[in-house]
Amino acid sequence: MKYLDEYRDPAATARLAWAIQAVVRHPWNIMEVCGGQTHTILKSGLEDLLPREIALLHGPGCPVCVTPAGTIDQALAIAGRRGVIFCSFGDMLRVPGSSRSLFDAKASGADVRVVYSPLDAVKIARANPERQVVFFAVGFETTAPANAAAVSVAAREGLDNFSILVAHVLVPPAMEAILQSPDCHVHAFLAAGHVCTVMGYREYEPLAARYRVPIVVTGFEPLDLLEGIYMAVVQLESGRAEVENQYARSVRRDGNQPAKECLAEVFEIVERQWRGIGAIPASGLGLREPYRRFDAAARFGCPPASACENAVCLAGSVLQGRLKPFDCPAFGNRCTPESPLGAPMVSSEGACAAYYRYGNRQHV
Repeated sequence: MKYLDEYRDPAATARLAWAIQAVVRHPWNIMEVCGGQTHTILKSGLEDLLPREIALLHGPGCPVCVTPAGTIDQALAIAGRRGVIFCSFGDMLRVPGSSRSLFDAKASGADVRVVYSPLDAVKIARANPERQVVFFAVGFETTAPANAAAVSVAAREGLDNFSILVAHVLVPPAMEAILQSPDCHVHAFLAAGHVCTVMGYREYEPLAARYRVPIVVTGFEPLDLLEGIYMAVVQLESGRAEVENQYARSVRRDGNQPAKECLAEVFEIVERQWRGIGAIPASGLGLREPYRRFDAAARFGCPPASACENAVCLAGSVLQGRLKPFDCPAFGNRCTPESPLGAPMVSSEGACAAYYRYGNRQHV
């Protein structure tokens, strides 16, 4: 295939749906890890094409969604400091902390700016040497290399007025945490193709072997997802549990070596809190010793805060695939994109936002 439309071809989609129907014999729960995959599934109505035996579970692969309220409160405390320019991707501005969001802080006069790259924040720091410029470094392994590069540039140029608030999380530890849960019902995973483009998929191989669960690295178009589901079902029905690569046009087993080297130079692996899930060991990134002077939390004396999540919001269960968004009593009434109770209703990759936008597609 050469063009994007070919990955959305209705005839090819129908053929793959029939192929899945032909091989499935048992009921299986398959979790897509990435929120971008969730949105494609809902937007394209892929669940409606699958046989009754296949249930799709939506996983924690939305970095905005899993950023805990305490980290948002930490960002708010820094953004409220005099002389600070707080830079962030736009989807973080409306994520609720314990009582308000960065959008509320901006409306109250804080200098909160939307940027499209961490290097934009570096440029702002370069142009405003009298101000402290902080970038909110949120994301999975996909966005971490760019943030590592921004810190490297700041170190090389001696930009002492630049720092980052690190909230990076890693995908494989979250998958393992789900598999270790006593009420786990996941039989196979569709791994996130963009994460594996950076990191490769060697690190998934021990998970597949240890927990006897197929993992298929999958892209984001309708045909990608249906082919990934087909590959997972073939493994499940044959009793295999391996890592396979559906997204071969982008992913290699060893990933992007220069990007991984940049990550290893700037970051180290640390424990990280996940919204609605809790602390997961070795599931995040923090700055290594040579770069800790660029740690905004340390610079402003704002350690990670513990904050209560909204008791009505069931985002934690949604992020672990235990509930569908429409199972939450607040979905679509008390919780909407305009007035969200939880991050999955805010993010462009959030499962709740996908169900709200594309319709309440209960799999029947």
